[in-house]
Amino acid sequence: MRRAGRVRSSCCAERISETDTNVPKKEKVISNEEPVDEKPRETTVEFLASLAGVLVTGLFIITFVLQAFEIPSSSMEDTLLIGDHVFVNREQFALPTHWLGPLMPYRDIHRDEIAVFMSPEQPGLFLVKRIIGTPGDHIHLRDDVVYRNGEKLVEPFVRHKRQEHNPYTDNFPALPPSEAYGVRNEKWAQEMPSHIQGDDIVVPPDNYFAMGDNRDVSYDSRFWGFVPRANIIGRPMFIYWSFETPDNQYEMRSMGDRLGFLAHIIIHFFDETRWSRTLRIVK
Repeated sequence: MRRAGRVRSSCCAERISETDTNVPKKEKVISNEEPVDEKPRETTVEFLASLAGVLVTGLFIITFVLQAFEIPSSSMEDTLLIGDHVFVNREQFALPTHWLGPLMPYRDIHRDEIAVFMSPEQPGLFLVKRIIGTPGDHIHLRDDVVYRNGEKLVEPFVRHKRQEHNPYTDNFPALPPSEAYGVRNEKWAQEMPSHIQGDDIVVPPDNYFAMGDNRDVSYDSRFWGFVPRANIIGRPMFIYWSFETPDNQYEMRSMGDRLGFLAHIIIHFFDETRWSRTLRIVK
């Protein structure tokens, strides 16, 4: 009986010993990773402060650097169409200041550039035309062709869409301005002869001579005179959106007409947007 007990206990000891060898020992794992500090969450006050900063920056850019304009008439076709919405660089043509002049990209207006400016004839009205003459330039037209400083201009951007011709505009300034030719600005009718030298009209200092690309319908410097430098707003940069718009839409000023056209835009946004003109550079 004792021997059997010894054998049984020996077997148990051997089994326990074999089992112990198969049990993995716990080892202490040493990590080389450095503790990562958790980023504190943004508080409501900090979020509102960041949002206010973005809004102020955007407002500054829209007010002083870029401004959105809509083209209301056909005087610049086919370069700009009715319903084109453009961003205008207000800073480039601005009058330089003494303390910001060296830091800002100010420059003079070049010939044949497109500019947005305040109408010299109707205060509060924005116009967009092409600058044909700069201070000191001699300008005249013969048979609807522009001559600048004695040189015939090649203007691929010009369009003639009407068959009838106006002898006053086609041969400017050979004929005196009159209401019969569409000149309604009495001040310009009296002032224009003083700027004529020979066959040309001479652009005075700090002024510009502007005309639309759609020459036959453009109401421009031939009808109301020069554009003062102080009236220049900026240069159109690109078209950010273009929508098919009726010719007389800019004359619809009542609230009902505006709301009606707004509803029309919402309904026909996708099928009447001129997608091919989106982000087109104006030149």
